[in-house]
Order: sequence, then C-alpha cells, then structure tokens
Amino acid sequence: MTENAQNPIASMSFEAALAELETIVRDLERGDIPLEDSIEAYARGTALRKHCQERLNAAEERVEKIVAGTGENTPARTEPFDPA
Repeated sequence: MTENAQNPIASMSFEAALAELETIVRDLERGDIPLEDSIEAYARGTALRKHCQERLNAAEERVEKIVAGTGENTPARTEPFDPA
C-alpha cells in the first residue's frame, strides 16, 4: 500500500487524489502485491476515483455558472466544457 493510504480522501485536492490513484493503478498492474493488500488498494482506488469525479463535476458546474454570468446584456447560457 502507499504511504498516502492514511490520508482522508475527503480533504484531498483533485491533483493529490489523482496522483495517488495513478500510483495505486501502477502498483496493481505490476501484480506483485499480496491479495489482501490488492483488495484494500482497489477499494481505496475506487473511493479516490469517486472523489476525483465529484471534484470534476463541481468544477464543471462552476465553469457553467461563470459562462452564464459573462455579461449583463448577454442572455444566460451554459456551454459544455471541452477539455480539448
């Protein structure tokens, strides 16, 4: 398991959670972790993925609100976020 496994997920930034998730994925893909540790890592990875998705959803909502309030004479609108 990673040393970050003790950090509470709810207080993690998106970047920290994503970095830990990537570490867990690499560790699991190597396949040299004992079964019980793999299960714990998988569970933490699932929680980290959920946290990251929630953070992304919140960021998307904030961007849509910003776009909606871009001008006083401009009708409110939202635009989908395009990361490309």
